[in-house]
Amino acid sequence: MDAYAAVLLYAIPMFVLLIIIEALYGWFKGDFTFRSMDTIASLSSGITNTLKSVLSLIIVIIGYSWLVDKIAIVHIEATWLVYVVAIIAIDFGGYWNHRLNHSINYFWNVHVVHHSSEEFNLACALRQTISNFFGIGVFFLIPAALLGVPDKVIGIVAPLHLFAQFWYHTRHIPKLGFLEYLIITPSQHRVHHAINDIYLDKNLGEVFPWWDRMFGTFQEELVEEPCIYGVKKAPKTWNPIRINFQHLWVLIQDAWHTNSYWDKCRIWFMPTGWRPAGVIEKHPIQIIEDPKSYQKYDTPASTWLHAWSWFQFIVANVFVTHMLISFKSIGFPALFYYGAFIFMMIYAYSALMDRDPNAIWFELIKSVFGLGILFYMGDWFFLNEVMGGASILVAAYLVVSVVVVAGFVMKEVRAEG
Repeated sequence: MDAYAAVLLYAIPMFVLLIIIEALYGWFKGDFTFRSMDTIASLSSGITNTLKSVLSLIIVIIGYSWLVDKIAIVHIEATWLVYVVAIIAIDFGGYWNHRLNHSINYFWNVHVVHHSSEEFNLACALRQTISNFFGIGVFFLIPAALLGVPDKVIGIVAPLHLFAQFWYHTRHIPKLGFLEYLIITPSQHRVHHAINDIYLDKNLGEVFPWWDRMFGTFQEELVEEPCIYGVKKAPKTWNPIRINFQHLWVLIQDAWHTNSYWDKCRIWFMPTGWRPAGVIEKHPIQIIEDPKSYQKYDTPASTWLHAWSWFQFIVANVFVTHMLISFKSIGFPALFYYGAFIFMMIYAYSALMDRDPNAIWFELIKSVFGLGILFYMGDWFFLNEVMGGASILVAAYLVVSVVVVAGFVMKEVRAEG
């Protein structure tokens, strides 16, 4: 995990730089595709996914190295060919995993956060899940294991395959001619993120478009049908942690309220959006029937609240960067405490972005927890070794943050609520 943390130290600045370039390009072109709160929500979702990944907060049912040892029929030598086979096998598995996420109720909860932004830009690419409790992706790598692709090759190719899916989350690149038949392009992926009926659950490929054309899930972007982004059940929140579990909470509630024991069991594995008949009438859920008339989720906020939200996000990034740099020296279980604090921080400031009156209590809990860490450790995860007096600075931030949030809640939330 410390190697993965080191990779992220280079990947995160690169992603942020590309997002800034896209934003500046859109601004100069007069086609700005970013909204302040939505962008913070997207980038904060990226932080939560990073924390989940580096802290290994997932149960891996079967490891790929075990699988390849047990079922390999042949073994490809470590030449250029093995890397070609690996990228094709990973992409083939990724297509079917992606299709599963769009097809089955439980697995849609794992993926819904990625579609939750009502904008389409490079920032929304970072909306990645924290709700995948069990790692089943290895089962989609069975073809690679049968061919004996070494686990080290998969370990190299898999992150590259993931990073290759970042660039096409943009509205600024038109169709790319013959490349539309060779790779997934922004045009194809715009279709994938759209909630227009003709576009739903289409273009599920990750790097190569061949699988969609082969298995009937390809849809071209149409000039007469502009893409409208989001999900049919609009999250109506900027809080990435809440978005990650909204669909799961609906499934739990439906399973609880239905009188049919059969429905209690099968709801998890039914097609996406399926609900027991008796529950639909008692607990209706608003669905976007006409995307073209839907008003995007937004919350009124002063310039000061926008600035404060960006400040909180920047501070969260400073904490994450320190955590990744000092990953090995901090060690476990202290890394779990650090991760929990950052999760609390994101929940608190995104609750304020949602104009939730309880934001002050979330902020207070976060700050008390942070002060408890300082008192217990006598330092902020060895930050004093890097910067003298850092603990005093962190303590001051925690106290001031509570005071500032209380002011926003009183003046902007409750006063206008």
